[in-house]
Amino acid sequence: MDPEFFCKFSVDEENRLGNLFWRDSTSLLDYIAYDDVLIFDSTYKTNVYDKPLVLFVGSNNYHSTVMFGCALLQDETFETYKWLLETFMASMKDKKPISILTDGDEAMRKAIDDVFPMSNHRLCSWHVSRNAQNNLKDDELLRNFQACIWETFALDEFEKKMEGFEGKSEYSETKRMVGNDVCKKRLMG
Repeated sequence: MDPEFFCKFSVDEENRLGNLFWRDSTSLLDYIAYDDVLIFDSTYKTNVYDKPLVLFVGSNNYHSTVMFGCALLQDETFETYKWLLETFMASMKDKKPISILTDGDEAMRKAIDDVFPMSNHRLCSWHVSRNAQNNLKDDELLRNFQACIWETFALDEFEKKMEGFEGKSEYSETKRMVGNDVCKKRLMG
């Protein structure tokens, strides 16, 4: 009944459902209006099909979450994510997002770089913060690191705060964990 409903699927070598993407007309209209930032999130296999569920979401002018599309995937490989992003773009009339937020998954990052080379790819601050909580053992280092993520600083203040990390023994682990300049990119764009 929805003339703009879009659905695409693939099958595996045993002719079973491999990947499934869908969106309705409201999702298309919302994406056309609010495509600046695309949040691309894959949840763990918590459904009865034991498939990763991917949500494409954004935010409207009222700071409310809007759904752009959903997918069930056979796996979380580069090839699958590339298929998904290309399918998403086809469903959205090839309108590319300005920025994309993800959890930092490597296969997802490579697919984004391949399909959206001109889009700004940023890590979700919640995932970075959670990763820091799980990996940093020094409470002071954790507090300072989270301040870099959640607080607003002028560039010179930010640079000074980051310099404070260099004397800490876990600094190199922090850089490896989140990548060089993640906080700077998150705060300064």
